[in-house]
Amino acid sequence: MCEDNDHAMGRRALLVTGAAAALTLGSVTFASAAAGQDPQTKTVRGTLPIGSPDFVYVPVEVPHGVRELHVAYTYEKPSVPAGTAGNALDIGLFDERGTELGGAGFRGWSGGARTEFFVRADDATPGYIPGPLRPGTWHIALGPYTVAPQGLPYEITITLTYGEPGVAPKPVYPPSRAKGRGRAWYRGDCHLHSWYSDGRRTPAEIAALARAAGLDFINTSDHNTHSSHPHWADQAGPHPDGELLILLGEEVTTRNGHVVALGTDPGTFVDWRYRARDNRFGRYARRIRRAGGLVVPAHPHATCIGCNWKFGFGEADAVEVWNGPYTPDDEVALADWDGMLVASVREGRPGRDWLPAMGNSDAHRDPDPVGTPQTVVLADDLTRKAIQAGIRAGRSYVAESKSLSLAFSAVGPKGEHAGIGGRLEVGADAPVTVRLDVTGAPRCTVRIVTDQGVLFTSEVVPVSGSATVEWHTTAQYAAYVRAEVRHETALGPLPGALAAFTNPIFLGRLKRPE
Repeated sequence: MCEDNDHAMGRRALLVTGAAAALTLGSVTFASAAAGQDPQTKTVRGTLPIGSPDFVYVPVEVPHGVRELHVAYTYEKPSVPAGTAGNALDIGLFDERGTELGGAGFRGWSGGARTEFFVRADDATPGYIPGPLRPGTWHIALGPYTVAPQGLPYEITITLTYGEPGVAPKPVYPPSRAKGRGRAWYRGDCHLHSWYSDGRRTPAEIAALARAAGLDFINTSDHNTHSSHPHWADQAGPHPDGELLILLGEEVTTRNGHVVALGTDPGTFVDWRYRARDNRFGRYARRIRRAGGLVVPAHPHATCIGCNWKFGFGEADAVEVWNGPYTPDDEVALADWDGMLVASVREGRPGRDWLPAMGNSDAHRDPDPVGTPQTVVLADDLTRKAIQAGIRAGRSYVAESKSLSLAFSAVGPKGEHAGIGGRLEVGADAPVTVRLDVTGAPRCTVRIVTDQGVLFTSEVVPVSGSATVEWHTTAQYAAYVRAEVRHETALGPLPGALAAFTNPIFLGRLKRPE
C-alpha cells in the first residue's frame, strides 16, 4: 500500500529545543499490523524555505509488529547564481525515546552520504544502530545544511515491513591495549572516516592502509554517529604487519565547527545539534571527557561551510593544526596555535596550561592517504590511556609520513634535559642548547620558532635526508622553543609546506604563586 502526504511548513509547529531551533511537522501514521500484513509505504513531500531551522523532524507513528523500517529520500537541486549556496539536505533517525538533545533516542545519521537507509533489530545500514523497533513515535531528522533561494523541495518514502524481529547482535569492541614496545614513540592517525559516515572505505581497508603507513594506533571518527564502534574488533590485535591499537570516537560535526572525540568508551554517542550561540558545547565536551575521551577541535580554519571553529578553545585537550595535505588553512591554524602558546607564556600560566597540537589525515576515500600527516606520541605503552596521556601532555610531534623522524631536546649548563612537551627549569640567563636530529627530510630546512618568532633557519638538509641542527639561547631570550621542518618554497617569501613540526619545550623556571 502506498499513500502520499504533503507537509505544510506551518510556523505554529516551530519548537525551540533549548539548542538549535527545530521544526516538527505533522505525523505520518500507519495502520496496525495484521497477520500476514504486506509492507506499507507512505510518501511525504514538502518544501523547506531559505532560513529554515537547523533540524526538521518528521514524526512517524510505528505500530506493533514492525520488523524493518526503510526510508528513502530525494530533494531538488536547482541551479543557483555563482557564489550562492545550493541545496544540501542531511538525514538521520531517532526512535520512540525522542529527539531530546543528548537523549537516548538516536538511531543513526548518514548526513548527505546516502539516499536511503533501513533499521532492523539484527542489522542496519552503515551509520545506523540495529536494535528493537518498538512501537511509538519515531522521528526522521532532516538537516537542511544549505538552502537555495528557490527553497528545498523534498520527498520522503517510508516503508514498514512486518514480521518477527531478528535477534539484536551483541556488540564486540576492539581492546583498549595492543602489544607495544614499552615507553616509546608511537605513530597514529586520529581523524579517519569509514563507510559508516561519508567515507568509502571499510574498517578492514582502513586498518590495512594504517599498517602500511607505519601507524601503531588510529581513532575512528565518523561524522555524528558511533555506529562503527562494534565493527573494528577484528581489525585490532595480532597481525603479520604488526598490532594496531584502535581507539573509538566520533567527529562531532556541528554547524559552527567540528570536534574529534578521541578515544571515548565504546558505544558513546555525542550530540551535535547546537551552535556556538546556544552555549551548549561545554556540556558535550564534558560528556566526551566523562566517557574517557579527549576533546580535539578539528581543522579550525577550514573554509568549508560550517567547518570553521567558533566555540573557542577553553574546553579543548589538543587542537588539530594540520589536517590532510598541507594547505593555506593549515598555515593559518599553525600561526593561530603559536599565538595561543605566546599568550600562555605572556600570561604566566602555570604548568600544563597550554594547548598541544596534533596532525591527522581526515582521509575519506581513495586517493586520500591514511597517515598523512600522523601524530607521533611518546607514551608509556600502546594503550588507550597511555596514548591519550602523551597527547594531552604534548609529548608529540607531527610528521608527513613514517619516513620522517625527529628527536628534539633542550639541555642546560649542568646537563639538565627536557624533551618535547616538557620544561627545562634553568635560570633566565643560563645557556641552553637546543638540538634537533631529523631523518627522512631531504632538501628540507629546519626552523627554530620561539615566542619571539622564527629565530633560526638551518641550511638545506642534504639529499640523504638526515641532519643535526643545534641552536643556543637562554630562557630570557626564548620562553619556549619548537621546531619546524619545511619543504623547499615554491616562490616568494612564504615558507614551504610543512614536512614536520614539534610541540614546544618550555624554558625557564615556573613562577611560583605568592
